[in-house]
Parts: sequence; C-alpha cells; structure tokens
Amino acid sequence: MNTTFYHLSHIDLDGYSCQLVMAQTSNTMISYNANYGAEVMDRLEEILDTLKKTKQEATILISDLNLTPDEAKWLHYEVKKLNENGWNITITLLDHHGSGKDTASQYEWYTLDTERCATKIVYEYAIENYGLKSGGWLEAFVKVVNAVDLWKQEEVEDFEYGKVCMRLISDARELSRIMFANEDRAYKLALLEEAALMRFHENANIALDEALHKMKKEFFKVEEDNTLDNLSTKHIVGLLGTKRSTMTVYYKGWRGFLSYGLGNTSIIGNGFLTANQDFDFIVDVSTRGTMSLRGHNKVDVAMMAGEWAGGGGHPNAAGGRINGFKEQFRYDKVKRQIEDLLANKEAVHGKLPHKIEE
Repeated sequence: MNTTFYHLSHIDLDGYSCQLVMAQTSNTMISYNANYGAEVMDRLEEILDTLKKTKQEATILISDLNLTPDEAKWLHYEVKKLNENGWNITITLLDHHGSGKDTASQYEWYTLDTERCATKIVYEYAIENYGLKSGGWLEAFVKVVNAVDLWKQEEVEDFEYGKVCMRLISDARELSRIMFANEDRAYKLALLEEAALMRFHENANIALDEALHKMKKEFFKVEEDNTLDNLSTKHIVGLLGTKRSTMTVYYKGWRGFLSYGLGNTSIIGNGFLTANQDFDFIVDVSTRGTMSLRGHNKVDVAMMAGEWAGGGGHPNAAGGRINGFKEQFRYDKVKRQIEDLLANKEAVHGKLPHKIEE
C-alpha cells in the first residue's frame, strides 16, 4: 500500500541517507530537512500547513532528529486535533540520539535506539513495514553510514568510506538550502546514490575522494563542459528564473528579485539580471541580515542600500546590514520581513525612483 510520507530529517550524512533509503520504497515522499534549534519547529509547522490543505491519509516521519518535550507535545496535540476533525495522520519518529530519552518515554510513536544510526533504523523499518528489499548496494551503504556516524573505527573500510561521504554532504553547498530546498536535497541525494554505488570499487574511499569534483560537474552540466563555478552558476540562474513569481519585490516602482542566503551575488546576480532584463535589481540577504544589491544600469542600488540600511557602494553594486533582522528558515517569512522593511522605508523616503545619472 502506498503511503504519503512527510519526511523531516537532519542535514548531515545520516539525515540525508535516511531520505535516500525511503526514496527506494514505493511510497510518495514529501521531504524536508532541518538542523537543530528553531528550524525544527519551523519545518513541523510547514508540514502541518501543507497537511491542512488535504485530508489524505499520511504519516509524518521524523528521522535523525530528537524532539524536545515541548516540540513533541506541540506536534502530538496538533495532529490529535486534525485527526479529531477528519484527518488520518500518524507520527513516526526514528532516532538514535540519547538526548531524546525523556521525550521518547512519553510517546509511543517515538522510537529511540542508540545502538544503530538513524539510517539503519529507517532501513530496517522500511524492510519490515514497506516491502523494501534487503541487501544490495543500499544495505552496503547503510553499513557505511552506521560505521562513520557511530564512529566505529574498527570497521576500517566502511569507516574510511563514510568519512568521504560526510565531506560529500558538508561540501555540497552550491545550492541554497533555504531558497532551493527541494533542488538542494535532490542534488545531495543524487551524489549520495552515486557514492553508494561506488562502495565496492578498488580503494573505494580514494576513488570517491577523487571523483567528487567530477560528480558535481556532471550533475550541473547540460551540454558543454566548463568549470564547476560556471556550471553551477548557470544552473542557479535558471532556478532563479523559475522563482520569479514568488520572489519578486518592489521598491518605489522598481522591480527586484529577493534571494536569501544565495551568496556569490556579483556573478549570480549579474547573470540573473542579464537573463531577466525585466528586473531592475537583485538583493540577496544573508542569515545575519547583511544584504548585497546588484543593478544593471537602471536604478542606483547604492541609494537603495543607504535608505534601507545606512549602507552604500556603487550604482550597480552596493550593500549594508539590516538592523533587527531576524534569521528565518522559511523563505516566505524572509520575504514578509523584507517587504515590511521596504514599505516602511518607502513611506519615509518617498516614491521618487533612484535613476542612475547619465
């Protein structure tokens, strides 16, 4: 039977490997990722917001994350309310962190096993409940993750291979995890699956180490070869184009594109503005509230930076820091925060546009 899973997992090798395992089942997977802290609650709220739009039977699956007592209590209560109003939602939490012991003792849906990594727990859960076949490349990869995540140095080959896989995930930073959550996850899972299939190559850890750069390039390459930076930039500019309708902001009649945590604004920003000439500027805001603006000979972004944050720069390249910016883990919350800022600044500074002087 096909089940719809809303799968929340951690952002390290173990967390993404849990999602790689579940991707091998026949179930419908809607995936999310979070680091510990405020992001966990943001993602749980996002899952419930999505669930409320449909009354389909579903399972909230949480892996490689231990919930605090308050988080678990909130989730349990919210799901209970939905079920009392006609939904059919179950919760399954599969984790191995001992810090979740007190919470696990309070809920039957919370499975805690400190002897196995989360990937192994999820793998055996999927075999038992969802017809996943054991053995093959996936089982071999699960052993790798278990060895490195539990730091079993005595399992030398799996441990050494796992160390390279850990770096594979930590270094896969080409896509913004907040802006391009689904695309970033697909990128990491594609790399992980390719790595899993290489497990029994001769000197596998060295072979994978040497192959990582090429694997990344192949993921982003469409036709002609190029440097990884150029290939990923072209890919990102294309992704930005698909987000036009949801990531547009306005200031004094000028049309801008708002990105969050994108980085490399000079190259990517100028690439986007060249490909999308109906936009007047692009602004990228970091998690700390620093902003980088780029223009394309239409509007003086240095003037904008000055009005928004007391910043400055050049007519086509400027920046500053937004006072009181609150870090967010959902793009929609970032956009609301920036739109409120722009509306307030526009009210203060008037609506005359800042044109670049000839």
